[in-house]
Amino acid sequence: MEHISVLLQECIDGLAIQPNGIYVDGTLGRGGHSLEIVKQLKGGHLFAFDLDETAIQQSRVVLKDYLDKVTLIHDNFASMKAHLNQQGIQAVDGILFDLGVSSPQFDDQSRGFSYSLDHRLDMRMDQSQAMSAYEVINTYPKEELTRIFRDYGEERNANRIAGLIVKAREHEPIETTFQLVDLIRQGYPPKVLRQKGHPAKQVFQALRIEVNQELDSIQRALQDAIDLVAVNGRIVVISFHSLEDRLVKQAFRKVSQPDKVNRRLPSVEQTMNYVEVNRKVILASEAELEMNHRAQSAKLRILKRVG
Repeated sequence: MEHISVLLQECIDGLAIQPNGIYVDGTLGRGGHSLEIVKQLKGGHLFAFDLDETAIQQSRVVLKDYLDKVTLIHDNFASMKAHLNQQGIQAVDGILFDLGVSSPQFDDQSRGFSYSLDHRLDMRMDQSQAMSAYEVINTYPKEELTRIFRDYGEERNANRIAGLIVKAREHEPIETTFQLVDLIRQGYPPKVLRQKGHPAKQVFQALRIEVNQELDSIQRALQDAIDLVAVNGRIVVISFHSLEDRLVKQAFRKVSQPDKVNRRLPSVEQTMNYVEVNRKVILASEAELEMNHRAQSAKLRILKRVG
């Protein structure tokens, strides 16, 4: 399937790119957003990060005409501040995060991200990392599986599904995505299974987050981005589920809104150095949704540094 960058024009508009500016794409993917950024750069430069070595290699082809303006880095975006500091860069003019898994990763059967394609349980964004979904499913105790499914997947049947997994693996390892899907289905009453939506969606989301430690990485990356962005610079973030969006919303509100104070005490003026460009999230247009159904859950937030 062709990869279509979500909210592409909205992201580029949100970054308000300066031709001589320094920019970061924290989630390179297949280079769609990065390509539109570098097209607008003259003396500027883009640093692009991705955990997936395949994504970096494929993006080299997409960005082949602009590689003199791009530095590609195979690492987690949570490490971007350290990498940039090593390059002597203390501030940047814009940072983009397109969170979650890219379409090619979902569509690649061998990566084990999809509950619709049968393959060995994996879900590693960084293929060099040791822990995969296989280890989580086959070694984590029931209590920990329940917590992951409940907290990261908001799965109502977390405890029952975890129990079924632990019982099944006593006889043989759970090795494939379809084996796991079958167990998840057993955790639902028949009437719920007949409703719209795939029953494995939330558990697979939870597993992916655990394997890749996504929420912790997002929190660290957002704080680094807030520290790195220069005056008049912007941070643009696309999230795809409520856990991600909540972290982004909280991080942006924390630095753009004054602390609540006791009205009975003398007021102290608080100067905020950041403003939310859009207090209401930006969603995909009807036209984009017709072309790309994966944009359905996308939410875009923009933060600007003003002082």
